[in-house]
This record gives sequence, C-alpha cells and structure tokens, in this order.
Amino acid sequence: MPAQLDHTIVHSSDRFASARFLTGLLGAPEPRAYGPFAAVPLANGVTVDYADFISSDRIIAQHLAFLVSEDEFDEIYARITARELPHWGGPGHAEPQQINHHHHGRGVYVDDPDGHSLEFLTHPYIMDE
Repeated sequence: MPAQLDHTIVHSSDRFASARFLTGLLGAPEPRAYGPFAAVPLANGVTVDYADFISSDRIIAQHLAFLVSEDEFDEIYARITARELPHWGGPGHAEPQQINHHHHGRGVYVDDPDGHSLEFLTHPYIMDE
C-alpha cells in the first residue's frame, strides 16, 4: 500500500499570520492551535502545520501545491487579485501577474509572507508512464 501524507510542517516567522494567509486565500476556516502549531486542515485529511521558526538561520522557502476545483481556482484567483498580490504563471517567479494553462488546467503561484511558494492548480501534473 502506498503511503499517504498526513501532515507537513512549514516554518514561519509568525505561525498564525502565515496560516491565516493560506486560509484567507482558500476561503477556509480560521487555523486552529494544535500544540506549537497553527494547523490548516485540508479536504483530503492532510494538515499544513505552521510552526514559529526559532533559529539564527533564515527560513528555507518551501513549495506547497494545492489541487483545487475550477470554481475554487476562480475564487482563490479573485482573492489574489483583489489583494493585489504579486503572482506568477510559472515557478521561480516566471510570467508575472499571469496564470498558466498547463496539464489541461490552470495554475498560479503566489508567495506567502515568509517566501514559501503556494501553487494552486486545477489539474494534477501528467506524469509519463
């Protein structure tokens, strides 16, 4: 049986600010405190747990991709543009202020307050078999 992702921990400078940034884009409920984390539960049972980063080093940016429906994408993209957030059609800040139409769907990238790349896509990547 293949493993299933249960949760991932994302370092942040302010766990609740970062978690609220994500829930605000998703239109999801307020993140909840869970031990040292601000937890954002997703529809498939996976939880994104934001943790305050305690170190003298910088936060290493991560990439989180969220598969959403076409309607959810429209809502998320409307929130991105209403907030006038910088966004990109490609990774690495390629195609500024655009979306993409890869893999028979749509996608957009936006950075959270700590520089983590959040990708919202409507169709999973097509892997060569």
